[in-house]
Amino acid sequence: MKIALALGGGAGLGWAHIGVLHALHERGVKVAAVSGTSIGALAAVCLAADRMNVLEELARSVNLRQIMRFLDVDPRGGSMLGGRTVHNHLREHFGRSNLQDLFIPVAVVAADLVTGDEVSITRGPVVEAVRASMAIPGVFPPVKREGQLLVDGGVMTPVPVRAVRALSKAPVLAVNLQGDYLRRAEAGLPAGKRLVTPFRIGRAGLSLMMSHLARQSLMIDPPDLEIAPAIGHVDVRDFTKAHELIELGAASVAESWEQIATLL
Repeated sequence: MKIALALGGGAGLGWAHIGVLHALHERGVKVAAVSGTSIGALAAVCLAADRMNVLEELARSVNLRQIMRFLDVDPRGGSMLGGRTVHNHLREHFGRSNLQDLFIPVAVVAADLVTGDEVSITRGPVVEAVRASMAIPGVFPPVKREGQLLVDGGVMTPVPVRAVRALSKAPVLAVNLQGDYLRRAEAGLPAGKRLVTPFRIGRAGLSLMMSHLARQSLMIDPPDLEIAPAIGHVDVRDFTKAHELIELGAASVAESWEQIATLL
């Protein structure tokens, strides 16, 4: 038997998906279908297109200088950043490929600001779908598609189980990047810290909201098994921790292997 994967969102924490996917592959696990939200959408299409090597090379090479290249300030499109560099980078690797033509059935999840609905994209241009799923409201411009105004799917479905169940009857393994909340709280509000700034409290509140939203999402659409890599100590905005996150992603598979094996 094969399994289906639901890859959650989490900005820079998404590099942990690389470790998860490598560890599953090394153990001979076959993937019947995959869905992804936000950074999870990027990992999902790279898996479906058999381009995980490209994603890993990008992740391991990210540094502050490269991050600055993506900061193309342009507030005219309803966001702080124009997203042109992201678009060009995606176009470089996926060209005009369509989701339905990839090697594995894949669903890219976004949210429609017009209707408030979850949108599962399974057909059409890869680049447009991934841009929509990664369009953090106010940071990257929304994507207009068929009368919809699409933004980051993580605002409503941080772990897209429903989308992958629509593609396959295989058991679903969900990878929740928001599941290590206690460690994130300890890192954000360390015990004994004298200066508790509004920024720290605001960031802690946002972390709690995302963790709770992920938990609610998984309660509404429960997977057959959930794994949550121990990555709460890493800031979600930090895209330079790929080496550590990949190891921790792989470790989460090793630690849960007995449970994963029961799905096969």
